[in-house]
Amino acid sequence: MTDVSTRRRERGSRGQVRRINSWLIGTAIVLGLFQLFLLPLFLLPRGTTWGWTLAAPVLLTTPFWSLIHEAIHGTLITRRATNDVYGRVLAVLYGSPFAMLKSGHLLHHRYSRTRERAEIYDPAASSWTKAAPGYFARLCGGLYLLEVVAVLVAALPVAVVRALGRRLDAPDSVAGLLFDRIAQARVLGQFRTDAAAIVVLYVAAFVAYGPHGWMLLLALAGRAVIISLSDNAYHYGTDLDAPLEAMNLRLSHGLERFALSFNLHGVHHRHPGLRWYELREKFLDEGGQYNLGFATAVARQLRGPIGLG
Repeated sequence: MTDVSTRRRERGSRGQVRRINSWLIGTAIVLGLFQLFLLPLFLLPRGTTWGWTLAAPVLLTTPFWSLIHEAIHGTLITRRATNDVYGRVLAVLYGSPFAMLKSGHLLHHRYSRTRERAEIYDPAASSWTKAAPGYFARLCGGLYLLEVVAVLVAALPVAVVRALGRRLDAPDSVAGLLFDRIAQARVLGQFRTDAAAIVVLYVAAFVAYGPHGWMLLLALAGRAVIISLSDNAYHYGTDLDAPLEAMNLRLSHGLERFALSFNLHGVHHRHPGLRWYELREKFLDEGGQYNLGFATAVARQLRGPIGLG
C-alpha cells in the first residue's frame, strides 16, 4: 500500500512539474512574440514609453535560456520529439538554431576545461595583452553575437562547412568539432530550416519596429551581455583537464527558482540528466556546498584571461 501511495505521489509531482514547464514554455513564447511583434505593432504606436517594457524580456534572459538548456538535455518535455520541437521554437525566438546550440552545449559537457577553456591562454604562444581583447569581446556580448551570426553558415554548401570544420580544428577549441557536427545531414537540415525561420522572423520584427528598431537592438544587446557574462562564470579559474568541474553559485531561494536552478551548475555537470527541479535535492545530498556567490563569480571574470601554467 505504501508503494502504491508513493507512486501516486510521484506521478502527481511529475504532473505538477509538467504543468509548470508547460506554463513556462507558453510564457516564454508569448513574451518572445510580445518583444518581436505585439509591442511594435500595438503598443508603440500609442507612445514610445511602452518601449521600456522591453526590460522584461531582457531581465528574463536567464530563465529563457534555462528552458532551452532543458530541451538540449531532453528534460524539458518527457516525449523526445515534443521536447525537440519546443526547443527549436524557443531557440528561434532566442535567435540561434537549436541544432547548433545543442551540438555546442553537448561538446561543452564533453570538453569543458580540456579543449574548451575560454579564459586560458598559453604564455609560450601569446600574452595577456594579446589574449585580452578577444576575451573581453566574448565576455561582453560576443558569445551571443557568435551564436546569432552562425545562421549565415546555413547558406554554405556542406562541403564548405566541412572544410571550415577542418580549418578551425585545434586542440584548444571545439569550433572544428561543432562545424563537423553541423555538417551531418540530419543536423544540417534542421539547422538550415531554423536559420531561415530566424532570418524571416527577425527581419519581420525590425520592419514592424520601423524607426524604433534601435529599441529591439538594445534589448538584444542586453540579452547578449547577460548570456555572455554568465556563460563561463561557472568555470572561470577552475581546474583544467576536468570536464566535470563546475561551480555551484549561491543565489537566494527566489532567484534560484527564477533561474530554474541554473546556478547549481556543478551538480548539473556531474548529473546532466537531472531536470532543473531535481538539482536542489541532489545538491543537498552531495553536501550542499557553494563555491562562490553568483555576483562574485561573474565579477571575478573581469580579471581577464589566465595564463596556462
